[in-house]
Amino acid sequence: MLLIAGLGNPGSQYAGQRHNVGFMAADAIHRRHSFGPWSKKFSALVAEGRIGGEKVLLIKPQTYMNNSGQAVGEAMRFYKLEPKDLIVLYDELDLAPSKMRVKLGGGSGGHNGIKSIDAHCGNPNYKRVRIGIGHPGDKARVSGYVLGDFAKADQDWLEPLLDAIADNAELLCKGDDAGFMNRVSLKVQGKGSEPASAPASKPKGQSHIRQARPSQPAINVPQTGPMAAMLKKLFGSKNS
Repeated sequence: MLLIAGLGNPGSQYAGQRHNVGFMAADAIHRRHSFGPWSKKFSALVAEGRIGGEKVLLIKPQTYMNNSGQAVGEAMRFYKLEPKDLIVLYDELDLAPSKMRVKLGGGSGGHNGIKSIDAHCGNPNYKRVRIGIGHPGDKARVSGYVLGDFAKADQDWLEPLLDAIADNAELLCKGDDAGFMNRVSLKVQGKGSEPASAPASKPKGQSHIRQARPSQPAINVPQTGPMAAMLKKLFGSKNS
């Protein structure tokens, strides 16, 4: 069994932020591989499924980023998993946007979610999928940058990247990290070289960021009665 943890902050106000790209990647894998429904366990949202022939538990800690290790460590102890069974998806300031790297072990690179997992797991030798978000260029601006939403222009690379991670997750689970990185890189480069009009057939509102946000209820506009008459006076008839 493998544990794949996507890191982020819980709540709709954080859903589109750069710091939540780990959540977005976990959601993309969840949809692509038809995992079971999310449920609450281990101070996290968890879902079970299979990628290739491997049983996988997806986990999105709901402890906020700085305490991610609390949820991950609890799940690992419950299932008696070792660091080699853990894969963590998270945002990486030191990689350019659209770039992705896989590494085994190493330091936290200043990422508080990784620091927390290191502390709770007691061993840093787990696999990290580092998803590049770029650096604002000034250390003083880092906090505001990672907690800022992805720009509209970022969708040109973000959508293909998340889709490629999900589509090729079987390679990652099998330990073919080089093959996984190569496939993802080719997918992102290919998407970037397509004409701008190519994605037009995708229905509006289906981006990974939009799917991460709760849907808003529809507003019912009265068609008859005093309110309808007032609206027609203000805005005119729909057919005019």
